[in-house]
Amino acid sequence: MISNFLRSPKWIDVENWPISWEIGGTSWFPFLESIHVIAAAMVVGSILMVDLRLLGLAAKRYPITTLSKELVPWSTGAFVIATITGIGMFITRAASHVLNPAFQWKIFLLVLAGANMAYFHFKMYKQVADWDTSDTTPTQVKLIGSASLFLWAGVMLAGRWVGHIV
Repeated sequence: MISNFLRSPKWIDVENWPISWEIGGTSWFPFLESIHVIAAAMVVGSILMVDLRLLGLAAKRYPITTLSKELVPWSTGAFVIATITGIGMFITRAASHVLNPAFQWKIFLLVLAGANMAYFHFKMYKQVADWDTSDTTPTQVKLIGSASLFLWAGVMLAGRWVGHIV
């Protein structure tokens, strides 16, 4: 079933959209790629600071709620920009991207990173008052922060490899 989805001729149709040709055949592609990299760096950079705080390795003087309130909007905005630019690049070579192992890993790791983040914000963050200003956080919070660092590093590495695996 997944193989049929990945090998669907619909992906060729996506590549033949007029906007796909415009992006792929002009300077729009390198422009989108540059913005994508900057936005991805902003996503990972802002998440990195929160994760390091969750691990008790940085910004110990700042409550986690303060860091989250200040940095989550930046990571959210940057993620939206990275998603839009990523879709713009994807549609130019959709049929090959969906079969590219690096792209598949990137999407898989993105989903896991999103699930990890959702678990933190919707489950663990409810008890943030218990450890908000503490230098040490509960083990489960440290595991979430560690997983986040690992997953986002994987997303970035896989994303970097997408253009190099044909």
